Amino acid sequence: MASILSASNKSMRSDRNTHVGKRFVYVKNPYLDSMDEDILYHLDLGTKTHDLPAMFGDVKFVCVGGSPNRMKAFALFMQKELRMEESREDIKDICAGTDRYCMYKIGPVLSISHGMGIPSMSIMLHELIKLLHHAQCCDVTIIRIGTSGGIGITPGSVVITDTAVDSFFKPRFEQIILDNIVTRSTELDKALAEELFNYSKEIPNFPAIIGHTMCTYDFYEGQGRLDGALCSFSREKKVDYLKRAYKAGIRNIEMESTVFAAMCRLCGLKAAVVCVTLLDRLECDQINLPHDILEEFQQRPQLLVSKFIKQRLGLHDQTS
Repeated sequence: MASILSASNKSMRSDRNTHVGKRFVYVKNPYLDSMDEDILYHLDLGTKTHDLPAMFGDVKFVCVGGSPNRMKAFALFMQKELRMEESREDIKDICAGTDRYCMYKIGPVLSISHGMGIPSMSIMLHELIKLLHHAQCCDVTIIRIGTSGGIGITPGSVVITDTAVDSFFKPRFEQIILDNIVTRSTELDKALAEELFNYSKEIPNFPAIIGHTMCTYDFYEGQGRLDGALCSFSREKKVDYLKRAYKAGIRNIEMESTVFAAMCRLCGLKAAVVCVTLLDRLECDQINLPHDILEEFQQRPQLLVSKFIKQRLGLHDQTS
């Protein structure tokens, strides 16, 4: 590694002993120690081309979401909420050299897109976690904000995930590594979920619950939709499956939470998932909300996470 970095697990353990109480981001890959340079290809960053500690060392909050436009909007929103608008300049996409992801930094807040689905989320997380590690960040909280399909709850409700589960309702993420299936836990930080839920009570007209989130590999058949190009099951089987999911404590469905929870847990990151529901899957499959309502719903996770960040930073809440 470049000399500016504290990249090895050994050196990170030393840092923990020196900085008592600080929770560093760590990686579980001994091969990184022997690399002269680490190129974060999909983020257009690298350990030799960029001074990562100088650029990112003060990051305390990372917010990730699927859509590049939504994450830019969140960055602009945080710029206003953190009262950092004095520059009057448009925020810069740090990953502008690649078309895979976008990244914006507003003070101690990093806003990053992750694309759609487990593979895209996984690639981004590998490089993001290495970035935070190389930058010697500590006490980082990472939150996925996004949209989802609800099960048995009113559209517009915000689900704060306590545990991400797979399509069999199990709290696990199965990663295929070489020709083996490796199972990893998908439990999220319950204290963080409770904290977010408590802040949601302070926002007017803000329906929120804590519940399980089911993560699937597909938007259509994998989520029991009847409106895809393929459908190999009956309406009755779909409804039965979703009712069993509800009985198992699942309140929404999306496509990234299991890998997100598993990787963050392994690398020492306190993590949460906050997703608004756009429909009740027991009632319908297609999203047909008017544009203004859809836009307002999509802003709800941003409002909650903004409130959380401002409280953590000791700023007076100005969310309206």
